[in-house]
Amino acid sequence: MSATLPSRRRGRGRRAPMSEINVTPMVDVMLVLLIIFMVTAPLLVAGVPVDLPKNRAQPLDQQAKPIQVSIDANGAIFIDDTVVTSAELPVKLAEIAAQPEPPEGRRIYLRADKSLDYGQVMTVMGELNRAGLNRVALVSVGGDTP
Repeated sequence: MSATLPSRRRGRGRRAPMSEINVTPMVDVMLVLLIIFMVTAPLLVAGVPVDLPKNRAQPLDQQAKPIQVSIDANGAIFIDDTVVTSAELPVKLAEIAAQPEPPEGRRIYLRADKSLDYGQVMTVMGELNRAGLNRVALVSVGGDTP
């Protein structure tokens, strides 16, 4: 009978523990996140900034009277109660933007008739934006809908 003695090369069939870290999955995840941020970042700053009021909001406590730009059903443009032609609008808005700004900021209320073409309202909003008047609130009539 023969006996088998334990050899010094124990674990020859086993692998030695690997002391390297595989960073490929981490790099893949970081590249995907980078692509997501590169795609979404331009979308955050694009467009005309609009501050929409809520339907059941309480009146704002303001010291300065807000400027009201209105467009009636015929397309006539009013700044407060003064009729302004579309050619005069950029000049009048530049004059308003040149005035000293109140501490709480200058707020513009844009009121437009619901029967107007969307393009007419966007033209006025574009002129407001070009003049640097970016705090625009679209005024609507409150209702019973939540």
